[in-house]
Amino acid sequence: MKRVAALLVLVTLLAGCASEDQPQASTYGGKAALPVPENVQDPAEVPKPGPAPDCVPRASLRPSGALPAPGKMPAKSTMARIAARGRLIVGVDQNAYLFGFRDPASGDLVGFEIDLAHEMSRAIFGDPDKVQFQAITTADRIPVLQDGRVDMVIRTMTMTCERWQQVSFSSEYLASHQRLLVRRGSGVKEFGDLGGRKVCATRGSTSIRTIAAQPSKPIAVATDSTLDCLVMLQQGQVDAVSTIDVLLAGLAAQDPTTEVTGEFVSDEPSGIGIAKDSPDLVRFVNGVLEKLRADGTWTRSYQHWLTALGPAPAPPKPVYRD
Repeated sequence: MKRVAALLVLVTLLAGCASEDQPQASTYGGKAALPVPENVQDPAEVPKPGPAPDCVPRASLRPSGALPAPGKMPAKSTMARIAARGRLIVGVDQNAYLFGFRDPASGDLVGFEIDLAHEMSRAIFGDPDKVQFQAITTADRIPVLQDGRVDMVIRTMTMTCERWQQVSFSSEYLASHQRLLVRRGSGVKEFGDLGGRKVCATRGSTSIRTIAAQPSKPIAVATDSTLDCLVMLQQGQVDAVSTIDVLLAGLAAQDPTTEVTGEFVSDEPSGIGIAKDSPDLVRFVNGVLEKLRADGTWTRSYQHWLTALGPAPAPPKPVYRD
């Protein structure tokens, strides 16, 4: 609702600009200030990287043989516990167009990552709808796994060696790279054009560090969601949004006055986040992903939701450490 409210405010502002009315004066004698999304950090707090050994970020745990039949999960397994509860709990985004967002007609959560969650439910229960979605922010992703509030997180979560020390990941389900979203005609083409200018990304994301590390020294601004970043770009409060290109394509599809630009500045493999104490669930999820790649389900979902990114590529090949 916060996101909807923010967008409604923006529409009202734009409508006001198109009228003959002059902007209202603030109590300080200037023009009324534009609204700012909640929890904005300007400038952003850039987290220092924690100690992390070298690893292969994409390398997950190999599936343990054939998948068990739906409804017949191995005794005492994490999957059996989920089955006994009667629902799978998944942390997702509800504001990422094409990935996890509310269908305006039905009010249901839909998107590429929502499809993946339904397939995990189908594999456990034989029913794709026995899944409870929990909308979380980028910064929530690791805490909700560590606290046991969700069984898994499917929210474009980049696999990194540092994060592997805190949670586990499935094999890669989506390849992406960090780029820029800017207003058309802004003249911004690369990070080199953004020295001393504001670039928005979500709090708790790898994108914040990447922005801060750019030689041109842009100013990182953090919000709770990429949708908030889009609103700030539309209002001229930031000069660019920077996150993975697949999410930027969704923002550009919502606002044709923006465009995705710039060379890749990072490699961002997305994996399903799972608690460290559930290696059996990691192996099970990887078995499900193997099936989705092989039977065409991954490709069909990609073609349904992500054609804005171009023709469907081959699914990312799994990498295993054992």
